[in-house]
Amino acid sequence: MTFEYTGRHVLVTPAIRRHLEEQFKKLKHIFNSGVDPRVHVILAVEKNRQIGEVVVHWRDHTLTAADTNADMYMALTRAVAKIEKQALKLKKRIIDRKHGARKTSDVAPDPDGQLEAAPLPARIINARRYIVKPMTAEEAALDLGARADHFVVFRDADTNRLGVLFKRQDGNFGLIEP
Repeated sequence: MTFEYTGRHVLVTPAIRRHLEEQFKKLKHIFNSGVDPRVHVILAVEKNRQIGEVVVHWRDHTLTAADTNADMYMALTRAVAKIEKQALKLKKRIIDRKHGARKTSDVAPDPDGQLEAAPLPARIINARRYIVKPMTAEEAALDLGARADHFVVFRDADTNRLGVLFKRQDGNFGLIEP
């Protein structure tokens, strides 16, 4: 643990440093995750009040506790006890979050090698616009025979309705009329 001390209107003595570091040795089992916590201790004196504030930065979290007492050692001890409660609560929340996660074996199927990909949904792709000319079905067949396209959209000159003439795989033409 890295300690940093700030004294406001008070001298930070080696005895206060030893007292605080002994208090934090008791909390070593909580902060044992490999990430070294940074501890900032602020000591202040205002009239007859001794104020001890402890700020701990650990695992992207900040734990803060302050206590006021007539005795500086008692104020620091009570502030460290508050930090201990906060750290235990935080660590329990972190552990519960890890234990509450679903296992990969529950989510993924059995690895038997027979995985099938889900088919992609059909997409509608805008094609070019076609000029709909008035002509008969025979004229559309002659027009389609001359083109490389597979279909032709036309307006029937006799009935004035739309029609689609398409090439079939057997070489003939198919006609779709509404």
